[in-house]
Amino acid sequence: MTIPIIITISILLLLAYVFDITSSKTKVPSVILLLFLGWVVKQVSFIFSIVVPDLAPILPFLGAIGLILIVLEGSLELEFNKSKLNYIGKSSIIALIPMLIFSFSLAVAFMFWGNVGFKIGLANAIPFAIVSSAIAISSAQNLLPKNKEFITYESSLSDIFGVILFNFITLNDNIGTQSFGFFILELILILIVTFITTLGLAFLLSKIKHHVKYVPIILIIVLIYAISEVYHLPALIFILLFGLFLGNLDELRKNPFIYQLRPGVLDREVRKFKELTGEIAFLIRSLFFLLFGYLIETSELMNSSTILWAVAISVGIFSLRFLFLTFFKLPLRPLLFMAPRGLITILLFLSIPFAQQIEIANKSLIIQVILITAGIMMAGLITHKKKDSEINTNDDSYSML
Repeated sequence: MTIPIIITISILLLLAYVFDITSSKTKVPSVILLLFLGWVVKQVSFIFSIVVPDLAPILPFLGAIGLILIVLEGSLELEFNKSKLNYIGKSSIIALIPMLIFSFSLAVAFMFWGNVGFKIGLANAIPFAIVSSAIAISSAQNLLPKNKEFITYESSLSDIFGVILFNFITLNDNIGTQSFGFFILELILILIVTFITTLGLAFLLSKIKHHVKYVPIILIIVLIYAISEVYHLPALIFILLFGLFLGNLDELRKNPFIYQLRPGVLDREVRKFKELTGEIAFLIRSLFFLLFGYLIETSELMNSSTILWAVAISVGIFSLRFLFLTFFKLPLRPLLFMAPRGLITILLFLSIPFAQQIEIANKSLIIQVILITAGIMMAGLITHKKKDSEINTNDDSYSML
C-alpha cells in the first residue's frame, strides 16, 4: 500500500508543478486546477472502492504551515524604504477598511437572517472578508511588478488584520476596556518578540557553518509562530516583519549593529533561504489545495440553499473593492479581480468555536464563495493584457500613492 501512495502523491505534485509553470500561459490560477484535481481523485477513489482514511484532520495543519510560509515568502520579496512609506500606508488602508466594512455588514445580515447576536455574526463573517494571500500572491507572479507588489502587501496585511480581528472577537466573551487593554499589550509583546527573534535568527543565518542551516531556521520560525498562537499573540506580524527585515538588508547596511551581522555574507544566505522557502511553500500549498479539493463533496458544490448567499457575498466583495480602488485611483484591471478567498478563509472557518457556529455560514457557503471569487479572478487574468498604454497608466496611477 505504501508504494501506490508514494506514486500517487508524486504524480499529483508533479501535476501541480505543471499547473504552476503553465499558469502564465493559460492564465488559469493553479489553485483552481488543484481543487479540481483533488475532487477528481475523490471521484476515482469512490468509483474503484479505494479505502482512504479520514484526511480532514490534516487540513488545518497544512493550512497553518502554508500560511506561515506564504506570508514569509511574500514578505521576503517586498522592498521597504522611505519612498514606499506612503505606498505601504495606502495598501494598509485598502487591506483594513474594506475588510472592516464588509465584516460588519455581513455580520448584520447574519444577525438578521440567522437569528444570532452581532458578535457571533461577526465571528462568522470575518473569514469571508479576508483576501487569501495563498491564492492572490501565487496568482500575481506574472503581473507587472507594481501590481504584484501591491497584491503581496495587501493580501499579506489582509491576512494579518483578519486573524487579529478574528481572534479578538472569538476569544473575548465580553468586549470592553479590559479586552482592548489586553489586545494592546499583546501587540506590544509580539513586537518585542519580533525584534529579539529577528536579530537572533539573522545572527544564526549568518554564522551557522553546518550544511543544514535553512530548515532549522524555518522550524524555529514555525515554533515561534505556534507558541505565539497558544498565547493568542498576532503571530503573523512576526512573520511579516522578519521577512521584511531579511529582504531589505541593503537598506540597513549603514546601521553599525547590522554591520556586525556581516550583511554581505547574510545577503547571500538570504537569497538561498528565499529559494528554499519558495519551494517548500509551493509543496505545502499544493498539498493543502489538493486535499481541500479531495474533501469537497459534490452535494456541497450544488447546495441551492447557500448559492444565493455565495453570489451576494461575492458581489459585495467586488463592489466594495471597486469603490476603494476607484477612490485611490488605482488601476481596476487587474487589481479589481485579485480578491480571492481561500486558505485563510478555510482556516478561520475551522477555528470558529462550536458555540459560535451558525447554520448559514456552513462548509457549502465557504466552498461556493472560494470558487466564485477564484473564478472571477481567473476571468480577470485571462482577459487582462499587458499593453504599453496600460503600463504607462499603471505607473501614473501608482505614482499618485
